[in-house]
Amino acid sequence: MRAVVLVGGFGTRLRPLTNTRPKQMLPIVNVPMLEHVLAHLAGYGVDDVVLSMGYRPDAIVGAYPDGRCAGVTLHYAVESEPLDTAGAIRFAARDAGIDERFLVLNGDILTDLDLAALVAFHEARGAEGTIALQAVEDPSRFGVVPTADDGAVLAFVEKPPRDEAPTNLINAGTYVLEPSVLDRIAGDRKVSVERETFPAMAAEGTLYALDGATYWLDAGTPQQYLQAQLDLLDGVRGSAVDGVHTAARIEAPAVVLRSVLGDGAVVEAGATVERSVLLPGARVHGGAVVTDSVLGEGAEVMAGARVVDGTVVGDGEIVDRGTLLEDARVPAPAS
Repeated sequence: MRAVVLVGGFGTRLRPLTNTRPKQMLPIVNVPMLEHVLAHLAGYGVDDVVLSMGYRPDAIVGAYPDGRCAGVTLHYAVESEPLDTAGAIRFAARDAGIDERFLVLNGDILTDLDLAALVAFHEARGAEGTIALQAVEDPSRFGVVPTADDGAVLAFVEKPPRDEAPTNLINAGTYVLEPSVLDRIAGDRKVSVERETFPAMAAEGTLYALDGATYWLDAGTPQQYLQAQLDLLDGVRGSAVDGVHTAARIEAPAVVLRSVLGDGAVVEAGATVERSVLLPGARVHGGAVVTDSVLGEGAEVMAGARVVDGTVVGDGEIVDRGTLLEDARVPAPAS
C-alpha cells in the first residue's frame, strides 16, 4: 500500500523555527520529524510515499536528494498554490498515479497507531474511507467524530466549542481511502477534507472511524514539540533514548536534565538546561538558564540570561546578558 503524507503547511504555530524550514524537518531527538513519520509507515510495510509539499519544498528535497528516507521511496508532489487538505490529497495522489487503496497521514502527527488494524477494519466494513480517532481532553481544537456502534461516522464537527462537543474522539490525522474519494474532490479550487469531503461521505454512509487508543501527539506547537522529545527521553514510546548528540559538548560543572542537545550544541560550565531542546550549534553560556524552551540552530544565550516557560529562540539569534524571556518568541512574529 502507498501513502500520501501531507507536509505542505506553513508551520505558523512553530515560528520562528519554521521561518526557514518546513516543520517536518525540525528534529525530534536529533532525527527530523519526517523520518519518525516515515519510519512508522515502513514498519507496516509501506515502501512508497508521496510527499504533498507546498512550503519550502527544497528543504525536504535537498535533505533526501536520492528520493529515499527511512526505508521508503519518496515521490515529491509540489503544489504551485495551497489547495487545502483535500485538494492536497487529490493533487499528490494524481501526481503520483495512485489508483488503488492508499493511506493519508498528517506529517506533524507522531503516533504508534496500528496501521494494519486500521486497514483491516476499513476492509471489514467495506468503507470508502476510514479515519483513525484519538480521545483527547479538549476536543475544541480538532475535528470531532461521533460514530455509531459499528464505527459508521454520524457527523464530522470541525472545532466545536469544548462544552458542545458530542464526543472527545477527534480526527487523528490518519486515513485509509479508496481511490473513488479522489473523484469527490474538485480539482480547480481549494477543498477541505474536514469541512467538505468527509461530511459528504458521512452523509452517504461510506465513512467509518476507529479509535486508535494509542500514543498520539500533534507536534505543531512549541509545547507539543517539546513534549514529543521528552516522551522519547522518558521512555514513553519504548526504551528511553539519550538526547545528547555525540558531537554536543557539556562543560563541567553544568546542569543538563531531560534535554536534547543537537550536533555541535554547547552548554558551558555553570549553565543550566532543563526540559529543553538545543538545535545544532546552539550555545548556552556560563551562568545562563534555559528551561522548557527551544533554541534554534546557532542561537546563543549569553551569561546570566534566563530563557524559560516555552520560549522559542530562532536560528542565529542572541539573547543578551541578563535578559529574561518568558513564553517569548525571538524574533517576535510580524503583526
